[in-house]
Amino acid sequence: QVQLVESGGGLVQPGGSLRLSCVASGFSLDYVTVGWFRQAPEKEREALSCSSFSDGSTYYADSVKDRFTASRDNAKNSVYLQMNSLKPEDTAVYYCATDCLYSLTSSTTDGYWGQGTQVTVSS
Repeated sequence: QVQLVESGGGLVQPGGSLRLSCVASGFSLDYVTVGWFRQAPEKEREALSCSSFSDGSTYYADSVKDRFTASRDNAKNSVYLQMNSLKPEDTAVYYCATDCLYSLTSSTTDGYWGQGTQVTVSS
């Protein structure tokens, strides 16, 4: 069964950190691009990052650049999003998905999507 499963969301105070995980099963992440997206209430979905782990490239949206870092674990067929210096405006449901675009101009992909994990930044 092909699926992506995110975890690691939760409630965090402003300035805090969270690490999201995305585990793939039924296929390998080695040969696809993998991105992180988020959707806040009443807002359009936003592309945050897109990575090609075959060549080590990762591209970030300006809104999260220098605060968020995408990484992977080959052995676990997983990717991660380390989120630091979190702000209330980072509150959203976060998704991982395959087949993202480096340009981050699209908020959707034709690949596989996880179910999402809620991140809430509030004091």
